[in-house]
Amino acid sequence: MAVLDEFKKFILRGNVVDLAVGVVIGTAFSKVVDSLVADIFLPVVGVLTGGVDVRAQRVRLYGEAYLAWGNFLQMVINFVLIGFCMFLVVKGINALHKYVLDAEVEQKPEATPPAERLLAEIRDLLKEQRDRAAG
Repeated sequence: MAVLDEFKKFILRGNVVDLAVGVVIGTAFSKVVDSLVADIFLPVVGVLTGGVDVRAQRVRLYGEAYLAWGNFLQMVINFVLIGFCMFLVVKGINALHKYVLDAEVEQKPEATPPAERLLAEIRDLLKEQRDRAAG
């Protein structure tokens, strides 16, 4: 029974749950990014390159052995485009996050901590005593 309790504590820790949620969302988001690259960016790249299908490019080495350098180049292009898309998404999320945080800061006036209020009162009292003694 101790192993079961230990497993229960492990699986319900915040880190494991957060990781699981991140993996599931990442998997779903990768489909969106793959579609963005395949359906939007690659056709534009195809138009810019004159419709050349890079994936089909290969060099015959010997017999039925081929070096499919075009497919490799296509995967490199996909990687760069996906990386750029992720950069834009993260940049947009960071800008939105900053905008939301700035709005929250404007709504909430900063409350002075009690210790600072007391220190300010002590400072003001000492200043009053000094002014009375001098005047």
